[in-house]
Amino acid sequence: MVSSQPKYDLIQEVGRGSYGVVYEAVVKRSGARVAVKKIRCHSPENVELALREFWALSSIQSQHPNVIHLEECILQRDQLAQRMNHGSSSPLYLELVETSLKGEITFDPCCAYYLWFVMDFCDGGDMNAYLLSRKPSRKTNTSFMLQLGSALAFLHRNQIIHRDLKPDNILISQACTPTGSSEPTLKVADFGLSKVCSASGLNPEEPASVNKCFLSTACGTDFYMAPEVWEGHYTAKADIFALGVIFWAMVERITFVDVETQKELLGSYVQQGSEIVPLGEALLENPKMELLIPARKKSMNSHMKQLIREMLSANPQERPDAFELELRLVRIACRELDWDT
Repeated sequence: MVSSQPKYDLIQEVGRGSYGVVYEAVVKRSGARVAVKKIRCHSPENVELALREFWALSSIQSQHPNVIHLEECILQRDQLAQRMNHGSSSPLYLELVETSLKGEITFDPCCAYYLWFVMDFCDGGDMNAYLLSRKPSRKTNTSFMLQLGSALAFLHRNQIIHRDLKPDNILISQACTPTGSSEPTLKVADFGLSKVCSASGLNPEEPASVNKCFLSTACGTDFYMAPEVWEGHYTAKADIFALGVIFWAMVERITFVDVETQKELLGSYVQQGSEIVPLGEALLENPKMELLIPARKKSMNSHMKQLIREMLSANPQERPDAFELELRLVRIACRELDWDT
């Protein structure tokens, strides 16, 4: 169905990235608040990132409280718009797929193509800004670890490898509880680099295992990339490494300043002289390097220390998978409510 009548009123811009703009919006019919990401399809790179995000989020058959939910995706050409469905035979959709596959624009460059992603609205900003604007809290750390462990297990269970986990890509929703307090809920977002693993050629009937799906495209953000990603041969265990970087940085409030944006970011690293080197890059050069975890005494308990060390192992086979990670986080939280013992 093609329509020229907009369903949403854009309220204000709330974020801008390298390939899209995010707005706070209102559904005209219901008045509900949503987030709308507008992506201009003016280059093959933008089209590929947008389609990856669409394919990942539309492949999920159920919802998870800690994963951003895609309400719908609208494909716009000039003044006409239509809802986009995975596997659609729409000529407009197929033109985008062809552009992504060929790496060159295959539609009329005189026409303005946009993709509009309608998703959950998160009113608390991103995880990085949220944590760095507040005093360290063991309760918050515990809650965030449990939420992220659950989210990653859900994604891997749905054969999705995120490939760009970092605090900037984790959003905060501050919904009020029945008691009146505002409890932050994390939402893993930004699936532009994600990969949906397909079934193996040996047995198409057997569901794909993300831990056996090998990828070769080195992508992500330097300070959260696993050693094997730098080499270009990795599986979903790279997501575990990225989460390990986040956990360690969150517990000990380890930060660095991004050279390009001059923004303070949560992330653990290795100091080499006057330079800081991403953990993955340092471990690729020296796999036997022993990481000083924790950097400060009594910043975490022995169980958490052991878990983070395993998550940051140079050998991906020595890292827990997402399902083991989720269980161990729950056990640690239940056994010891105080992370500093």
